Amino acid sequence: MEQILILKGQQALINAGINALEITSNTPGFEQEIAKARAAHKNALIGAGTIINTTLAQQAIDAGAQFIVTPNTNKLVVELAHQHGLPVLMGALTPTDVANAIEYNADIIKVFSAGSMGVCYFKALTGPFSEAQLMPVGGVNLDNLSQWFEAGACGAAVSGDFCKILNTEQERSDLTKLVKNYISKLPK
Repeated sequence: MEQILILKGQQALINAGINALEITSNTPGFEQEIAKARAAHKNALIGAGTIINTTLAQQAIDAGAQFIVTPNTNKLVVELAHQHGLPVLMGALTPTDVANAIEYNADIIKVFSAGSMGVCYFKALTGPFSEAQLMPVGGVNLDNLSQWFEAGACGAAVSGDFCKILNTEQERSDLTKLVKNYISKLPK
């Protein structure tokens, strides 16, 4: 029953306009969850998150992940993912991390945990790294979403408001409305 609710929740996100879902490697049976999501949601990108090493990256690739998300900077993960044609959203927090992620050819640099450092810190990173695709993760919410884009974000990741088991049609409807509120705050 829980699996059906998860798939219905994912579908509610997609119906509302989300086109990429991340399933983290610390989700029990994450490889199977990626495969199930890929089968159920053909028009969405399904990626693997919390990929901290090449073992997890290979498991995600074998499961059918369409992108890789790391919390850390790991050159070997980028190389492996790129060998399979997958983009990598690489985690970084400090200027050194960001510089390493650029050197490792990360496609997008996920500034994690951006919320703990704040929008001003994120904006400061965009100065010396103005050519990098920086995306805040952690602490992004409906109230501050536009601030991250004003600070130079190429995108934003939201999880806390969206990652819930939705037991009823009303809860899924409420989620759809919430997602649409987020989308309305995106830059045009």
